[in-house]
Amino acid sequence: MRTVLGPLISPSTYRRWAYLIMGGALLVPFVLLAIFMVPLTLPAGSEATPVLSLVLLVLLFCVLVLVSFIPAVRLVEATAARELLGERVPAAGERGPLTWPARWRSAGWFATHLLLGGVVSVLTLTVPPVAVVLVPAPFTGRVSLLGSSWTVTKGWAGAWLPLLGVAVLAGLVALVLVASSLLIRIAPFLLGPTATERLAEVRRQAERLAQRNRLARELHDSVGHALSIVTIQASAASRVLDGDREFVRTALTAIEESARGALADLDHVLGVLRAESDEPRDTAPTRTLADLDDLLERTRAAGVPVESTVDGDIGAVPPAVSREAYRIAQECLTNAAKHAGRVPVTLRLTVDIGELRLDVVNPLSHKENTAGGGRGLGGMRERVTVLSGRFEAGETDGEWRVSVAIPLTMEWA
Repeated sequence: MRTVLGPLISPSTYRRWAYLIMGGALLVPFVLLAIFMVPLTLPAGSEATPVLSLVLLVLLFCVLVLVSFIPAVRLVEATAARELLGERVPAAGERGPLTWPARWRSAGWFATHLLLGGVVSVLTLTVPPVAVVLVPAPFTGRVSLLGSSWTVTKGWAGAWLPLLGVAVLAGLVALVLVASSLLIRIAPFLLGPTATERLAEVRRQAERLAQRNRLARELHDSVGHALSIVTIQASAASRVLDGDREFVRTALTAIEESARGALADLDHVLGVLRAESDEPRDTAPTRTLADLDDLLERTRAAGVPVESTVDGDIGAVPPAVSREAYRIAQECLTNAAKHAGRVPVTLRLTVDIGELRLDVVNPLSHKENTAGGGRGLGGMRERVTVLSGRFEAGETDGEWRVSVAIPLTMEWA
């Protein structure tokens, strides 16, 4: 009994019914347009021919398709379908980009909704009155409908008439459920993105995420290096404030330059993050190995002695490798200054045929800060992994050593 009466008492049945009737209501203007067009296209006193009727149907369908191309119509259709047909219908944010294939699919949905809705609406207007007339027929002996009247047998001989009335009502409910189920089944294809569009959207999201991760790494390396230099210089200046004013002046100059550079990078990255754009842009700070000398000078000015050796032509290094190698070198110097203090650092950069190698070594200080939580090593490893290189970092014989090898033979973007 519950299986039979369930659809009749379920609110979802009547929500689906309302959506189909809405389709019938939207079909009315097109029907009126057809009624208006027939006299205009026929000569006086002539009758419609099958060919002319077919032409009118095609024209009406074209008008219906043009209406469905309106973005607001697609939005209202999808929203109403989601609210009235259920959660299996794609939400507004899941419909994908408004491409021409998407527009044609929306037109198919609009036409299907209006046609099914028109059929259900006509039956909704006719079936319940028929059922109401049939139910009392065995008691009154008459059936009156649309101005016509029929005599029927009273008593048990006419008991089939109320059953027929109930059956046609049940058939109408079944038709509503079947039509709405059909719409729900085709909704993901007609209103939602295709598999290709979903894959393209996943790729776009992955590219945006990769770009944001890169900006985060750039910001971490740039600002982290600047703050490490500022910390070292400020600490040194505070100790000799009264005895060596020239050193204090030099330290303050280094602090100013480091802070200004970090502020510029920070402003640049925040500007990119605020930009409203669906496409990722390669607008991160683009320092390369050409800026390595400036990085070394700023590090030395902060009081960290750096001995550097560069073998090979850094100008021949692909831009992507050059950018990442610079940031890796910057992060190595930052970590040395932050964790070991003013210990001597050895940096060796070698550009061979097909490979770039970077080795940074510094002794471990007794003041070594072993507090975790930083992202430096993880960021360097990620940079090297993206470029299909090798990365090693760790303690060896009282020294901290970072070794990086990146191939140069791939076509880096």
